[in-house]
Amino acid sequence: MSAGPDSPRADARGARPPGPVRAAAALVGLQGLVAVGFAGYLVVRAGTGSQRLGGVVAESGMFLLIGAALLLVALGLAKGRFWARTPAVVVQLLLLPLAYSLLVPSHQVLAGAVTGAVVLAALLLLLSAPARAWALDQDDARRGQSS
Repeated sequence: MSAGPDSPRADARGARPPGPVRAAAALVGLQGLVAVGFAGYLVVRAGTGSQRLGGVVAESGMFLLIGAALLLVALGLAKGRFWARTPAVVVQLLLLPLAYSLLVPSHQVLAGAVTGAVVLAALLLLLSAPARAWALDQDDARRGQSS
């Protein structure tokens, strides 16, 4: 049985994501805002003259680009675009070693604990049963398959 024109599966972009996906979108959006804010902080700190301007501009540009990408992914998750789930999961997996390095080698326990908690929460939300079922349903609808 295929999805009818009035079915939420008829258009994969029209399905509202479940609560865990929307919550993960908020966390990913927060991560994007932190990256954009850090880019601004680097630019302001460059005024102190402690680092070469070219290096600071390149580093802040990188964080600005990463932040913008995370905000785009968060917006995609919030709007129910199932393609956004994969990059969100990959980013969380890449941030796990950052949380570890803040906790152990750098001895920045508070920053590491907060980073680790946000990353683990987002990852668990994105890999939860409702999120997986939603993503599989969206993929089936996109391919025109029935359940």
